[in-house]
Amino acid sequence: MPSMMQVVKVQHHDDEDDDDACRTIEVAVVEPPQHSPAARPCPAGDGCDGSGEELYTPPLNFAMVDTGVFRSGFPDTANFSFLQTLGLRSIIYLCPEPYPEPNVEFLKSNGIHLFHFGIDGCKEPFVNIPEDTIREALKVVLDVRNHPLLIHCKRGKHRTGCLVGCLRKLQRWCLTSVFDEYQRFAAAKARVSDQRFMELFDISTFKCLPMSFSSSKR
Repeated sequence: MPSMMQVVKVQHHDDEDDDDACRTIEVAVVEPPQHSPAARPCPAGDGCDGSGEELYTPPLNFAMVDTGVFRSGFPDTANFSFLQTLGLRSIIYLCPEPYPEPNVEFLKSNGIHLFHFGIDGCKEPFVNIPEDTIREALKVVLDVRNHPLLIHCKRGKHRTGCLVGCLRKLQRWCLTSVFDEYQRFAAAKARVSDQRFMELFDISTFKCLPMSFSSSKR
């Protein structure tokens, strides 16, 4: 199959209006199970159970963000069959490292576009969340032509959490709900710096962008 993968790289270089009521949110975090529900017949071997049916294994911290938008940790080869069921058009990758060759081949064979935004994994107190890079990644998320879309970093916690949190602000979620969702994924490793970044993130320049994909009515 001819390659349909498009790589867009944005590397970082160092150089709230409404008083909406808080919304109750529910976030389903799916951990990779030992045995996922069988989905379709396949030849016995790797990726199949004893009955010859293919098993689907989601990536670490996989969840649906909104209609056509998903989030997760780094997918590996065991997750490829599951990702195929999503019918993805695009993947937003938030780590600086090159995409592994098996993942690149998966994208090529499935016609999935890769948007690569290289954000270093930072630990407090050495905080460096590149706002310009988050803004560029948000533009990709907001463009429904890129959907269905998967956002991922390494563990699906901090970099992914910051991008999703900024999206929630655009969807007029109150900060309590934004932080609650972030903490459900980050758990004991939640970072005050990430939450501060989301709190101060200015969404005013995004007001004219379409939000028609949103189904959030919480």
